[in-house]
Amino acid sequence: MIDVIVAGGGPTGLMLAGELRLHGVRVLVLDKDAEPTVQSRAQGLHARSVEVMDQRGLLERFLSLGKKVTVGGFFAGLGQTWPERLDTAHSYVLAIPQQVTERLLTEHATELGTEIRRSCELVGLSQDEHGVTVELADGAQLRSRYLVGCDGGRSTVRKLLGIDFPGEPSTVETLLGEMKLTASPEELAAVVAEVRKTQARFGAMPQGDGTYRVIVPAEGVAEDRTTAPTLDEFKQQLRAYADTDFGAHSPRWLSRFGNATRQAERYRVDRVLLAGDAAHIHPPTGGQGLNLGVQDAFNLGWKLAAAVNGWAHEGLLDSYHAERHPVAADVLDNTRAQMQLMSTEPGPRAVRRLMSELMDFEEVNRHLIEKITAIGVRYDFGEGHELLGKRLRDVELKRGRLYALMHGGRGLLLDQTGGLSVAGWADRVDHVVDVSEELDVPAALLRPDGHVAWVGEDQQDLLSRLPKWFGAAVG
Repeated sequence: MIDVIVAGGGPTGLMLAGELRLHGVRVLVLDKDAEPTVQSRAQGLHARSVEVMDQRGLLERFLSLGKKVTVGGFFAGLGQTWPERLDTAHSYVLAIPQQVTERLLTEHATELGTEIRRSCELVGLSQDEHGVTVELADGAQLRSRYLVGCDGGRSTVRKLLGIDFPGEPSTVETLLGEMKLTASPEELAAVVAEVRKTQARFGAMPQGDGTYRVIVPAEGVAEDRTTAPTLDEFKQQLRAYADTDFGAHSPRWLSRFGNATRQAERYRVDRVLLAGDAAHIHPPTGGQGLNLGVQDAFNLGWKLAAAVNGWAHEGLLDSYHAERHPVAADVLDNTRAQMQLMSTEPGPRAVRRLMSELMDFEEVNRHLIEKITAIGVRYDFGEGHELLGKRLRDVELKRGRLYALMHGGRGLLLDQTGGLSVAGWADRVDHVVDVSEELDVPAALLRPDGHVAWVGEDQQDLLSRLPKWFGAAVG
């Protein structure tokens, strides 16, 4: 029997597969498409996702193909400067196309032994106390211990489970695509700057090969948003807003997106779970969608592996919903706010002008960028030290870097006292005795996702906390 079937081979599913394979879980990724997408709707990794890649030893691959960006404007196009003193060793956005991110995550997952089957569409599922039976479009059936739906906003898995997906439908629509433009860079820059004074959902960004990424409001909301727009639609809307179509031709790909905002009421039904867009959809303002999904996978992977491997504490798998559902709800709220700030109506324009003034305050700018980049996320682990529930940034140790010690996806006790022990959990938790001038606590217990599960120096207190996240002691 397969341990875990992952429905959907996008960034979320691929990240999850890699996390599961680190723990020896047998994973099968099913994707209905015959080939990886050529569309790059997402354009970058925010600071927390960059940290995730660093924690798994993947960052150099991404840095070699991306570009560090430290400019303002990630919150509704407001804020002209990148904030100072962000609590991360990676204070930048890594500009990298989605198709490159998918390729790198595919390489990582397959290197670890993930099996990926394409042209495999899931059309049915049933589950019992021992596992899940999956039915494919060709009539074949597969059996696994768990199933995770990472199959996008129109998730078949979510629909088959009957999970409610409350929220708001699209009221506005935006066209997005890559194409050639004959207009000069000077003309493009001048026209885009003028149009963006009143319409933030407009732009033409060079991709470095003579192709431009073009965004423009659609005329209305399409009845069938699965149908791609035509080049003529793009040209018509460009002329409507800019009095020119910039000589658009030779499209590489064309798409549309709306401002629908929805979230699954539950992320788990027994042995079936949801992650990424299958669990939540929202407008792409702030570039948070891909990042939110990757971070879902990072939270879920080690917990699901613990369940498969038999040492998960009761309730550990349920903590995935408890922790990630509020995070996504907050993202939905900030994208709703951003869409209002990008409206052309007089009221929202007035609020936008006020917000623009507020963004000049460093604390406001930093607070909102911490939301966008997800480095401000803190899970509710109860009362305790201010670090409890937060992810610990990469800190310099006397003998190296913290994140360099986390590539295997295990828990980690960073012990600056040298007097603690994780005997009984050594197969799940690494004990590192080292010191850091950047960390003002005696010791910190980190979960595999880097969030702080305990802070202190008392051995008995540590022993009381270990079982919650790492199961019963062995031996």
